[in-house]
Amino acid sequence: MGRGKIEIKKIENPTSRQVTYSKRRLGIMKKAEELTVLCDAQLSLIIFSSSGKLADFCSPSTDVKDIVERYQNVTGIDIWDAQYQRMQNTLRNLREINRNLQKEIRQRKGENLEGLGVKELRGLEQKLEESVKIVRQRKYHVIATQTDTCRKKLKSSRQIYRALTHELKLDEENQPCSFLVEDLSCIYDSSISMANRLHRSEPNVQKVVRECHEFGFD
Repeated sequence: MGRGKIEIKKIENPTSRQVTYSKRRLGIMKKAEELTVLCDAQLSLIIFSSSGKLADFCSPSTDVKDIVERYQNVTGIDIWDAQYQRMQNTLRNLREINRNLQKEIRQRKGENLEGLGVKELRGLEQKLEESVKIVRQRKYHVIATQTDTCRKKLKSSRQIYRALTHELKLDEENQPCSFLVEDLSCIYDSSISMANRLHRSEPNVQKVVRECHEFGFD
C-alpha cells in the first residue's frame, strides 16, 4: 500500500519541523552531489535553516563566486545592485554627517557665522556655555587632584626629614661616648701588654739584682 500524499504546509511543531529539515537537507545534499558526479553538472546549493544555520554544497570543479558570475552573465541580473545602492546611501549619509560636524566645529571656533539667525546664534551660545562649564569643572578636578598629590608628597617629605634629623641627633649624642670607650680600650690594651712584658722579663731582672749583691753593688 503506497504512502498517502503529504500536505505541503509549514510544520507548526518545532521539534517535528527540525527533524524534517534535517532529513530533507541531507537528502537534497545527496541529490546535488549525485547530480554533479553523474551528469558533470556545476551547481551551488546554499541553505539557511529557520535558526540561521548555514548548509551549502558546491561542485568540486567550480566555486560559488564563479557560479554567481555566470548566473549574472546569463540572466543579465545584477544581484549586487541592491547591496551597492545601500552602500552608496550609507556613504552619502556619512558624508552629510561629516559635513555637519565640520560646520559645527568651525562655528564653535567663531567661523562661518554669517548665515546664522538669532535662534541659531542663541543655540550656539548655549552649547558653548555648556562646553565651557564642562571644561572648567574638569580643570578644577585636575587642579584638586594635583594639589592633593602635592600635599601627600610634602607630608611624606616632612616625615622623612624628621626621621633623618632624629637619627642624626642620636648619632651626635652617641659619638663622644664611643670615642671615650675606644680610648679606654686602647689604654687597657696597652696596660695588659706592658704587664705581660714585665711578667716575662721578671726572672732576668731578679738575676741581675742577685749578681749585683754578690759583687758588692747595692
